[in-house]
Amino acid sequence: MSQIIDGKALSLAFRTEIRDRVAELSARYGRVPCLAVIMVGDNPASRSYVRGKIKAAGFVGMDSRLVELPETVSEQRLLDIIAELNADAGVDGVLVQLPLPPHIREDRVIDAIALEKDVDGFHPMNVANLWLGRPCTVPCTPKGILRLIASTDIAIAGKRAVVVGRSNIVGKPVAKLLLDAQATVTIAHSRTENLAALTREADILVAAVGRPGMIGADMVGEGAVVIDVGINRLPDGRLVGDVDFDAVSQKAGWITPVPGGVGPMTITMLLENTLECFIRKQ
Repeated sequence: MSQIIDGKALSLAFRTEIRDRVAELSARYGRVPCLAVIMVGDNPASRSYVRGKIKAAGFVGMDSRLVELPETVSEQRLLDIIAELNADAGVDGVLVQLPLPPHIREDRVIDAIALEKDVDGFHPMNVANLWLGRPCTVPCTPKGILRLIASTDIAIAGKRAVVVGRSNIVGKPVAKLLLDAQATVTIAHSRTENLAALTREADILVAAVGRPGMIGADMVGEGAVVIDVGINRLPDGRLVGDVDFDAVSQKAGWITPVPGGVGPMTITMLLENTLECFIRKQ
């Protein structure tokens, strides 16, 4: 039976540390970090995510600003609001909740956020610096995944890691972070031939494909560390990951649950990134 990697408990520990750091910075600089979140439209999932981010910022003592815009807002109006937040000295981090309506180009929006305020780590220069091994803001979910793996006390160096998923938000950056930690990394995806044979060889398996239960017990090696990034809502309303938790937990050494695994750590790393942006500005 697997040991559970409790993302909620780990997040609480990190958030407590961040809260103490925020209090120290407030005493030193006379203000606390401020996170600005822009939400376009009224997507229920996006609203839930944004609510969680604002609540977490309040828990650690950060200020937050929520800018809510109608789904019909023009791309130019959104870019103008981003420019205003970029120029606002009282704002340290800016993020635009994705996805956006079809008439707004996500790449233009991401590019418009000031590099020094890009707490999501999505700006092209942050992406380039990550791959070049230069200082950057690391994307929240990949950063949280590395912390979850570290919490097992299993050394990453020398291990075989397989990342199933090739997105710019999770798959590619987490592969780079694992490479930086000296793992031997393979990026696979839904069209990889003989995928199960490949994933069974992994000491560390990261599933980020967005297909409920895609990773079964026959795809996991004995004792592997399994990180489930997927968040899929079934017709009956249940949230499940990309991993068949019940089956895989009988075989893996460590596994993250869904919910309660990667999700809480993603928000916690957002807070840490906001803190780091504030410190760099000072």
